[in-house]
Amino acid sequence: MVKGLYSSWAGMLNEQNRMDILSNNMANANTVGFKKEGTTVHPFQEELALRIKDKNTPRYADPLGYIYPGVKIGENYTDYSQGPFNVTDNATELALSGNGFFAIEFTNKQGQASVKFTRDGEFHLTTDGYLVTADGDYVLNRNAALAGATGAGGYIRLDPTAAITIDEIGNIYQNDTLVAQLGVVDIDNYDYISKYGENLYDLVDGGNIQASNAQVVQGALEMSNVQVVSEMVELITITRAYETNQKAIQTIDGMLEKAVNNVGRL
Repeated sequence: MVKGLYSSWAGMLNEQNRMDILSNNMANANTVGFKKEGTTVHPFQEELALRIKDKNTPRYADPLGYIYPGVKIGENYTDYSQGPFNVTDNATELALSGNGFFAIEFTNKQGQASVKFTRDGEFHLTTDGYLVTADGDYVLNRNAALAGATGAGGYIRLDPTAAITIDEIGNIYQNDTLVAQLGVVDIDNYDYISKYGENLYDLVDGGNIQASNAQVVQGALEMSNVQVVSEMVELITITRAYETNQKAIQTIDGMLEKAVNNVGRL
């Protein structure tokens, strides 16, 4: 009977974790380039329950049978499937069709620069002509992106007064002249990518940068791959599962109360 308390408690923790992930997905339903997350669950291993403080069998504890403590929270994962495109007709706003990332130089609050990766192609030009993200981080060219290198040599600088044309492989033209190559790269194994925050990804030790076959789409943005309707259906499922576990705990609590206060009363 008490075992049910642990099983229901474990179930409620799992549903709370699913709710946290789902809430974050829905909050980013309109975030450019956002990739939704999912959760996994695993059962606890069965355990042999033993009778303790029982002297019927000398030196040995009598087995009561196997119990199943319920469910435990597994690993979270990221769904990297393609999101829909939103056409903006802005020459510096870009989307990727296929597997790959834009490489940028990110500078943290301590002034340390590192290479991060993103699907958010909401770029613009500074007054000096540098191609940067919405947060002002420099977009890297192809050589710097493949090398994972930071520094001014990897920045993309254009003429702010001239028209910009970008082809499918990331070549940037102005006045019919090739002036730069956009740094679009891929990772050989997505298990070595971690979310950094601010819609950016980090390369974990063991992962390798490689060339990407993704096509660059100029004048468009890839939106979040979160399907709001599907998330709402999942929200209802999670809520009902949580309430079911909650009612199970209340039922067991009522049974324990009666067992303690009423059973055996003269």
